[in-house]
Amino acid sequence: MATPARLAANRQNAVRSTGPRTPEGKAVACQNARTHGLLSRQVLLPDENRAHLIALREHFLAELAPVGRLETLLVDHMVACAWRLRRVHRVEAEVFDGERARLREAGLATDLGAAFGQASHTLSTLARYEAGLERAFYRALHELQRLQAARAGQAVPPPLAVDVDVTVAHLDGSDEGDDA
Repeated sequence: MATPARLAANRQNAVRSTGPRTPEGKAVACQNARTHGLLSRQVLLPDENRAHLIALREHFLAELAPVGRLETLLVDHMVACAWRLRRVHRVEAEVFDGERARLREAGLATDLGAAFGQASHTLSTLARYEAGLERAFYRALHELQRLQAARAGQAVPPPLAVDVDVTVAHLDGSDEGDDA
């Protein structure tokens, strides 16, 4: 719950916002995710093949055999994730091609290692998108499997929640940073 002080700070920060204010600026900003399409609300981008997306959906529907709206919704979510994962791989290839062309124009080495070094920030961003899409895909798949097992009368355990501790232990047993 937000405290009154936090709400006041949010209001003060909003006044200084540099976001778009005109209808034209807002129209441009709402298309920002479409630069690579990985975060686009639209699953199918204008330059993509609708028939391929429909075929992918039909394949998933035939293989996973959803029953009812909820199961179909989960399959549709999986299709969207799978489609976007394909897009990640295309974008990655385009990043490498573009970076190699830029290096070639500059008269520098154009091997994949050089291109990777120049595009590492972009590629790490793509890797984060890919990981998120994979998690979403498998989360939907596992929930679909749980629903289908329950519908079939099988005992279905609740989904597992895992606590992760990312504390780094030092090999020498010391606690780096302790002032003791």
